[in-house]
Amino acid sequence: MGVKNRLKNILKKGGKNNDPKRFEPLKMDFRGNTLYVHDIASFKLGQKELFEKEPYLFESEKPNPLIIDCGANLGMSVIYFKELYPEAEIIAFEADPYIFSFLEKNISSFRFTKVEIINKALWDREETLFFYDEGGAGGRIEERKDGKKYKKLETISLAPYLEDKEVDFLKIDIEGAEFKVLENCRHLLKNVQHLFIEYHSFPGEEQKLHKILDWVQQAGFRYHIKEAFTRQKPFVSRKTNVGMDLQLNIFCYRRDIN
Repeated sequence: MGVKNRLKNILKKGGKNNDPKRFEPLKMDFRGNTLYVHDIASFKLGQKELFEKEPYLFESEKPNPLIIDCGANLGMSVIYFKELYPEAEIIAFEADPYIFSFLEKNISSFRFTKVEIINKALWDREETLFFYDEGGAGGRIEERKDGKKYKKLETISLAPYLEDKEVDFLKIDIEGAEFKVLENCRHLLKNVQHLFIEYHSFPGEEQKLHKILDWVQQAGFRYHIKEAFTRQKPFVSRKTNVGMDLQLNIFCYRRDIN
């Protein structure tokens, strides 16, 4: 189930008449601290998927693992990782300047240390590109289309953050930019112990899942794939979710880890 459909279901199940409207900023108590939220549905999605299902749960022998969070949004994943490993060193990227402001406030509110946050869009090089301003969890780099709201954002390569490092967990959930980012730094995936990728496929564009899986295999990973958004009857349905026709969660781990 993709971001848009997951948000709809969560709001149907957990919504109340006095719930804030979508994209209406608010603050609330969360895990004993004040959390600043830009979109109630994005918060509920993060709460359910990260803290109840715990897909990012991983084991490290180090008390201070290095975690790189690509697509941190308002910081729910950072909070999860810090609860799991309070001494973890985290580098978190969030492209949207507005959402980044909430991430920044939440890092301060939770009094986290050893967290570096970077307001840049990840890509395969440094340049300026158009960013679709969805307002919640679905903003992404794409060519301009009529009827959509866009921002111009600076991009950055992930490669320098993987060089000469042992990265314990690399999370890449960047709404379609994952192929460009991975293509640029695939030779450095050998430095990563645990890798999470959300793969996004767009109608009319070449599907590149096979290339990503080849890169992670060459880097020595085994992988496990779970659906994020799929069609129930793909032979007769061309349904899309936030403009995508397939979204998959790919969990990559080393062969020598039980």
